[in-house]
Amino acid sequence: MPLQFNPVKLFAGTGTKELAIKIAEYYGKPLGQSTLSRFSDGEFQPSYDETVRGCDVFIIQSTCQPNDNLMELLMMIDAAKRASAHYITAVVPYFGLARQDRKDKPRVAIGAKLVANLLQAAGIHRIMTMDLHAAQIQAFFDVPVDHLDASVIFVPYIKSLGLKNLTIASPDMGGSYRARTFAKFFNAEVVICDKRRKRANEIESMSIIGDVTGQDIVLIDDIVDTAGTLSKAAALIMEKGANSVRAVCTHPVLSGKAYETIENSALSELIVTDTIPLKYQSDKIRVLSTADLFAKAIANVNEHGSISALFKVD
Repeated sequence: MPLQFNPVKLFAGTGTKELAIKIAEYYGKPLGQSTLSRFSDGEFQPSYDETVRGCDVFIIQSTCQPNDNLMELLMMIDAAKRASAHYITAVVPYFGLARQDRKDKPRVAIGAKLVANLLQAAGIHRIMTMDLHAAQIQAFFDVPVDHLDASVIFVPYIKSLGLKNLTIASPDMGGSYRARTFAKFFNAEVVICDKRRKRANEIESMSIIGDVTGQDIVLIDDIVDTAGTLSKAAALIMEKGANSVRAVCTHPVLSGKAYETIENSALSELIVTDTIPLKYQSDKIRVLSTADLFAKAIANVNEHGSISALFKVD
């Protein structure tokens, strides 16, 4: 019996509207029409301006600055469910609260698990996201998770730089697995920055494990927030005799004085994706688009194709 494909409709939340427009362009279908009504006290109400009955609905919204963006996504999911959508996929390029993936001290919430519960309670049948802070967050869901890998975007760009003495670096011990995964694409060595924190977003000390002398260093991380770790790591790497240092980070949270920190850092370049829109433009920040990859993943989900096939890098 031939596979049956339901009509596909793509909708965007307000948090990542520009990315959603690009995804729709690559997919070859315009975004569906929706409205976000706002009340004077800040309350809002999303609604669909066209039918979604019997459709496979993909709702695109990163949950950066999660309060409003997450609530808007939840309400859009609920509205689609109540409007008799056949299948609802939350496309969440940046999964907010992912850093709260475990109970690392007494009396704290596990925010990532709570968000997973909320999305499922709202009515999703599937979630699509990219470069979770910890891969095990996928286990928080009882629905299929399509975990896209940004290396398929970053690796070709790094190769295009033609760095002769390339060494991959992790800005902390926790990112060593991610760095080693990247290093395999280039048959490169890995160095690790061992840091100790006083508290969140404040580093007490840092040291380098490995030799960076004469090397072109590429720091790999999933999130750049205040950019304090990257800035300190870049300065230390250059002090140890590296030729150059640049950073690759999937999600540009860039809070506080992050833009100023990057401009004043030893980094020659910060390479990020468009999972979170930039607040300001910077000559040091290069943005690579994830739209084509998400569009292909959406098509493969709808056509029952392979997602892992999208992650092959020559």
